[in-house]
Amino acid sequence: MTALLEVRNLTTRFHTMDGIVHAVNGISYTLEEGDTLGIVGESGCGKSVSVLSVMGLIPDPPGRIADGEVLFQGRDLIQLSDREMQKIRGRDIAMVFQDPMTSLNPVLTVGWQISEALVVHLGLGQEKARQRSVELLRLVGIPQPADRYSDYPHQFSGGMRQRAMIAMALACKPSVLIADEPTTALDVTIQAQIVDLVKDLRDQLGMAVIWITHDLGVVAGLVEKLIVMYAGFIVEKGDVDDIYAHPRHPYTLSLLKSVPRVDRSKDEKLATIPGLPPDLLGLPPGWPLHAALSFRGRQVPAGEPTA
Repeated sequence: MTALLEVRNLTTRFHTMDGIVHAVNGISYTLEEGDTLGIVGESGCGKSVSVLSVMGLIPDPPGRIADGEVLFQGRDLIQLSDREMQKIRGRDIAMVFQDPMTSLNPVLTVGWQISEALVVHLGLGQEKARQRSVELLRLVGIPQPADRYSDYPHQFSGGMRQRAMIAMALACKPSVLIADEPTTALDVTIQAQIVDLVKDLRDQLGMAVIWITHDLGVVAGLVEKLIVMYAGFIVEKGDVDDIYAHPRHPYTLSLLKSVPRVDRSKDEKLATIPGLPPDLLGLPPGWPLHAALSFRGRQVPAGEPTA
């Protein structure tokens, strides 16, 4: 059986004045129909660049996919032309971008921005597109959707903008929904609502979801499979319950230790990962986390796994 989405040895580089940035370094994973995959790691580890590469949204120049394949339903997306990718992007694979405050066009109504995908990809007329857009706003929990259809983004709260972005992504009933840190700019209550919304929509529509975050607490109850990225590499992947219960990689263990817990003693300090990640302009030789633990100011004890 062919996987819905298969990423093989994906490698993305940025050619800058200072040198070549090794943003994504040969990552591979598969996504089956109905799967929910989490990608976690600290800022700058390559999470967003990896999915922007899948979507064909890396600006060239300076970015370039240097190697690998992205197979969607058996077709290599990297080999497709811009026009061919436009037919897939938004219809078959949709993305909720990182910042709900800036992702919507401020001079166009929210309803029109949702309707556009329906007109372009499904060929609906304006009135049918409007009716479907109102249904989508209702589906994602926007109150009085028929009235809010004509509102501009500045008239929506942060949580409502994120819901509108999800409605836009779901307009054409995509097979894959990519959510790039969709709750980062929102307060904790709204975060929980957005996570529950995506879970409900996933179950209703049967789509596969890739959820990108630096927050291990958010993905714990949402995803089934987890990828941990560091310095553009995948350092650990597997079932989320196995990784949380028995992390095999030192970096994963460090991330889990740094998550705030309610059962900690009030005198126990929150664990941190000291130092900075390596410079992607000049990655150290060898497996990145060996340098990572030296990078972080800790030597790797003899026999400790680094992969």
